[in-house]
Amino acid sequence: MNILFINPNPYKLGHRKIKLSTIDILLNQMHFYPSLTFPMLAAVTEKRHFIKFIDELDYNQKINFDIKYDIVAMTCKTYAAPRTYEIADEFRKRGITVVLGGYHASALPDEAKQHADSVVIGEAEDTWPQLLKDFEKGELKPFYYQEKPVDLNKIPDPDRTIFNKKFNQARIEATRGCPVGCEFCAITNRKFGKIFRTRPVDKVISEITSRPEKFLFFYDSALTVYIKYTKKLFKEMKGLNKKFFALGNIAMLGKDEGFLKTAYEAGCVGWNVGFDSICQDSLKGIKKNTNRVNKYKETIKKVHDYGMEINASLIFGFDQDTKNIFRDSLNFIYDSNIDWAAFQILTPLPGTPLFKKLNQEKRILTTNWEKYDFEHVVFQPKKMTVEELQNGFRDTFDEYNVFKNQIKIILKNIDKGLLPIISKAQHFFDIKYRKQYGRYWN
Repeated sequence: MNILFINPNPYKLGHRKIKLSTIDILLNQMHFYPSLTFPMLAAVTEKRHFIKFIDELDYNQKINFDIKYDIVAMTCKTYAAPRTYEIADEFRKRGITVVLGGYHASALPDEAKQHADSVVIGEAEDTWPQLLKDFEKGELKPFYYQEKPVDLNKIPDPDRTIFNKKFNQARIEATRGCPVGCEFCAITNRKFGKIFRTRPVDKVISEITSRPEKFLFFYDSALTVYIKYTKKLFKEMKGLNKKFFALGNIAMLGKDEGFLKTAYEAGCVGWNVGFDSICQDSLKGIKKNTNRVNKYKETIKKVHDYGMEINASLIFGFDQDTKNIFRDSLNFIYDSNIDWAAFQILTPLPGTPLFKKLNQEKRILTTNWEKYDFEHVVFQPKKMTVEELQNGFRDTFDEYNVFKNQIKIILKNIDKGLLPIISKAQHFFDIKYRKQYGRYWN
């Protein structure tokens, strides 16, 4: 069979023409790293099938709707759902079978089914091979449900040959699941999402050593869930001459300095951390009891003392947030010496406790999924107006991302090697196209 995998780009909705300069295209190629979703599906697909992969986030790749495929399969994120459905409808007009998966399709399978012949709900390593067998027999089911957690001991390494190009960074997955269960998270709140699983350390090391890339990014929700496992992994990575970023919980990073030392010796350059808020009441409101605001600065200093950086993610719009949250957050970032910060508007993704709560309270303002991009207000805030939250986010984003500030951030990380510099430089492209297509203030 001929199978086409597509990762849709929400910016291309309505076949918008995206104007890019030569520098834009260069930065896009630096910025673009495909997820592991489709390499994992390719790895569990029988080799007799032919697979082509198109990632629309790579602006050098375009979809040709006139090529005859047996199956077109797409992953569907909420903010990309309109573009996903647009692509699906185009292929179905031509009589081509379309399969949708991803967290949005898993949360709203009946909606996704209106644009697809079949919907895969949950993780797909077990269900995808069965779907292909059913399709060949002419017995394709409308829905395929994940019945149990995928066993990470049994899955193969991702098949990255579908990319047909080289990257300066490889994404690696050592674990799955996050028991914290933040009420706004679509990943942990899906079926089996809170069940934490690990891959055998020797298999992860084998995959890492097989990769030519010197830079890695761990795809895991958090490599600090099970410190004993991660310590073992990092000890085995020592001497592999790799540099990497990972996601971690701020509370766990502050508990064990031996862990920080081991991480640095393994090649860790920095940690991406979901601080979520600098307001303890806001954290309490979303049941993220692991984070302690009064310990933030102390932990940041510990991580810095071991030669690693902290990249912080902050969310605005919790029920306890007032207009002061924007200035307070910027002051915290500047005072605590955080290396880089990203901002989001609280977004109630379908299938999460947050969506259910706000829907019950009749505070959901729109189900135009294009607006669910973490940069538009789609619900009625409690202690701010919609305009105050939207404008506060915009002004905070603009102040922090002013050009001279970003140059300072890059220069501050000049001694940490090429990986942090590349990751910060890529952010310039991200800012430009987000502004160009009006995602976060229109």
